[in-house]
Amino acid sequence: MSASAAPAQAAPTAPDPCPELVDALALKLADHLPPEQVARVRAAYRMGARAHDGQVRKSGEAYITHPVAVAGILAELRVDAETLCAAILHDTLEDTPLPRAEIVQAFGEPVAGLVDAVTKLDKLHFASRQEAAAESFRKMMLAMATDLRVILIKLADRLHNMRTLDAMAAEPRRRIARETLEIYAPIAQRLGMNKIKAELQDLGFKALYPRRYAVIAKRLASQPVMRREAMATIEAQIAQRLALEGLSFRIVWRVKSPWSIYAKMRQEHKTLEQVLDVFGFRIVVQRVMQCYHALGAVHALYKPLEARFRDFIAIPKANGYQSLHTVLFSAHGSPVEVQIRTEEMDLVAERGIAAHWAYKTSASGGSNAQTRAQDWIRNLMSSEQTAASSSLEFIENVKVDLFPAEVYLFTPKGDILALPRNATALDFAYAVHTGIGDHAVTARVDKKLVPLHTRLESGQSVEIVTAPSAAPRPQWLEFVVTSKARTAIRSNLKKLQHEDAVSLGHRMLDRALGSLDASLERVPPQRIENFLAEHRYPRLEALLSDIALGNRMPVQVAQALTSDGRTGAAVPGAHLTERLLINGSERGVLSFATCCHPLPGDAIMGYLSAGKGVVVHRRDCPNVESFERLPERCLVMDWDREVKGDFMAVLRVEVDNRPGVLAQVAAAIAESDSNIDSVEYRERDVNLSIMVFGIEVRDVEHLAEVMRRVRRLQVVHLVRRL
Repeated sequence: MSASAAPAQAAPTAPDPCPELVDALALKLADHLPPEQVARVRAAYRMGARAHDGQVRKSGEAYITHPVAVAGILAELRVDAETLCAAILHDTLEDTPLPRAEIVQAFGEPVAGLVDAVTKLDKLHFASRQEAAAESFRKMMLAMATDLRVILIKLADRLHNMRTLDAMAAEPRRRIARETLEIYAPIAQRLGMNKIKAELQDLGFKALYPRRYAVIAKRLASQPVMRREAMATIEAQIAQRLALEGLSFRIVWRVKSPWSIYAKMRQEHKTLEQVLDVFGFRIVVQRVMQCYHALGAVHALYKPLEARFRDFIAIPKANGYQSLHTVLFSAHGSPVEVQIRTEEMDLVAERGIAAHWAYKTSASGGSNAQTRAQDWIRNLMSSEQTAASSSLEFIENVKVDLFPAEVYLFTPKGDILALPRNATALDFAYAVHTGIGDHAVTARVDKKLVPLHTRLESGQSVEIVTAPSAAPRPQWLEFVVTSKARTAIRSNLKKLQHEDAVSLGHRMLDRALGSLDASLERVPPQRIENFLAEHRYPRLEALLSDIALGNRMPVQVAQALTSDGRTGAAVPGAHLTERLLINGSERGVLSFATCCHPLPGDAIMGYLSAGKGVVVHRRDCPNVESFERLPERCLVMDWDREVKGDFMAVLRVEVDNRPGVLAQVAAAIAESDSNIDSVEYRERDVNLSIMVFGIEVRDVEHLAEVMRRVRRLQVVHLVRRL
């Protein structure tokens, strides 16, 4: 139950406080439900009225009027009787003494399960109000994954609360309105429920910005007569043309809502006059082919505006929405927006997933929207289960998916994937399958090789190239935009980081103990247990991970473990006696300095940085001198015999300033079996260009081979490593 519906105790009221509302609801239900199911809904009302007896809303009405109104909203969506019963009883378990067993006995487990799922969290203790709201939202999404009807009840509940929001004080009214605009309206849109979405947006806009709403609403109400006459003329001309084509159709005026006008003004930086000066019509026909027939007819009547045609029938939106969109130039000089769709498409456009219950046997529209909605929620929940993130992080991830402005992409098999605008090839990889994303190396977009960070555009065909040895990198988080990709990368990195940290920490501690003529195996187990208990480590792995992450010095731990827990003075040179060998697989906790980019074959040293772990530098790095002032943090390191993976190197290349030079240098690097990660122009004059390449190489010998190939080019004057 939301804040605007909080019940308060009052004098007892009659057991049947609003019979006229129930009669009106039953009349509405008789249209699509058999009499025995309508009787079940009436029985749910009687149980709810008895449970809520004596409770009133902040508006002063009997509380039962709220759940009945919620059921009335759902009745317009033609949902099933179970959903309606659960809607009427949705606040009973939280706010009344009604036992769950009584709901089960009267209406069955499915209704009780829906009521359970819709019931909000009890008064739990959270760090902040924002986190409490986020956790409530998280629970709602989990419930949606079990049964989509939960969100139908939740949206209807929010819609009625928004309709009666005036009874609330100013501050909670604004908070609820903002939550509605940021979360509930986008969810309704994501699930294709455009009618509910539009009303939630307008009510939220009115509550959050009452003055702006009033100005726009007043202008809409006072539209000039000439403008209305122009719309009537255009409608008549379109109808005449469609009739001549022998089409069976109906035309609906599309009136812009205050919120849609305000959003367009903000997004496109237009004045109120510019946004108002757009007419809109919806043409509804019987069959899909008639949609294209009607499109040809209106294009013959008025000239279409180039680049404003969208075919959402061939490529539906992610929420199942299908329609043809075009913008025409009318004889009155104003643009005319026209949407063309079938009756079933129109039903799905208005009701979204709720259309499933109206067209249960249909293989098109409704069930399609339901399937897409379930896929979206399933993806969110798979992300939620793999992430050890907070509720606030989860809700921020979901917001990314709720404001998509999608691009539509093709898999190599011809399937269509919808991703948010600015999605990259890596987002596409994770959208196909988490395993493909985790092992992605590069991508082919329209059969051309591109980096994983490449932004994708609608209509492109994308193929992901994978390698078993590839693994997620921290820098991937900088360019992915979908919550599924971000959560999967974070989860994988945390797992790799922990495993790598334990392994590296074990080697570091063993090395420190070795300098004291000891080893971890020879330290008495009880002494280790005492040290872990004293420093509040749950197990040895946590201590080893902390050592690798630079939060605890290995020399100090070694001294404590070899001196009955007493940390003595540092043993001179103890940290320098043995080299720590690395092979490149420790990248979860070990990073390579960007100031000097060390490669296998370089003389190296390590520096323990708190929280970052070991940072590897070249011995000739200018920063090493300052590090050596803290010898307890310095590690003598070297490369193991076998080193894994590729490493970043930076080349400065001076070339002739002429067309095609970049391509020649890039080709030479590619021929050396090296990948280009970045290219930057540092300086340029009439004759000379200086380019800086970030490339991936295996070791210093591989880098030398790359430099030799580049140096052979006639256009190159100088190549050197930075």
